[in-house]
Amino acid sequence: MRPSGRELNEMRPVSIETGFTKHAEGSCLIKAGDTHVLCTATIEDRVPPFIKGTGLGWVTAEYGMLPRATNTRMRREAASGKQGGRTVEIQRLIGRALRAGVDRVALGERQITIDCDVLQADGGTRCASITGGWVALRLAVNKLMKAGDVQIDPLVDPVSAVSCGIYAGQPVLDLDYPEDSEAGVDGNFIMTGSGKLIEVQMSAEGSVFSRDQMNQLMDLAAKGTSELAEMQKAACK
Repeated sequence: MRPSGRELNEMRPVSIETGFTKHAEGSCLIKAGDTHVLCTATIEDRVPPFIKGTGLGWVTAEYGMLPRATNTRMRREAASGKQGGRTVEIQRLIGRALRAGVDRVALGERQITIDCDVLQADGGTRCASITGGWVALRLAVNKLMKAGDVQIDPLVDPVSAVSCGIYAGQPVLDLDYPEDSEAGVDGNFIMTGSGKLIEVQMSAEGSVFSRDQMNQLMDLAAKGTSELAEMQKAACK
């Protein structure tokens, strides 16, 4: 039995509220159980120097957690003068995951920055950030297309992510914090709406796993991201 009482292949309740902020070109509040992340998209008519003049667009991301996103207060990273290694790793993951679903030629020479701010954390913050980040990106691109600034839709496939792991000897979908902290194996799976893999982050946490268990986790991830893709499409209509 999972601590939440969910079935092994059951996601946490997920909701996506679009237009959550007034000023951003695209925004949503995504809730995956008790993990809540605010995702916003900002369009800029510039690109990083290393692609300037190529005609290619760029999608990047920044990630952060509010001090009381967890049960004890975390010091703001700005107060220490630098980002932590975990923050840098996660925001790079979000950026490259979202870029995998973008036709950068069709986007044109402009940059879209996705900001992911964790309001409340209960496991799976990077996965929720990727899933919600794509929704914010979709909404921002919709504005570009409506204004005629982009002629061909540059978003080729939805991108979403979900965690899976081995908890109490069983493969489970969408780990919350109590499961994540006790899981023998933990993984994050990033996939497109058509079921193609973008990235898999897997590690054994004091245990090992077999090829068969890996395949079971892959199947669970495919089920979860398929459900998330449908929610993303519904949210952006």
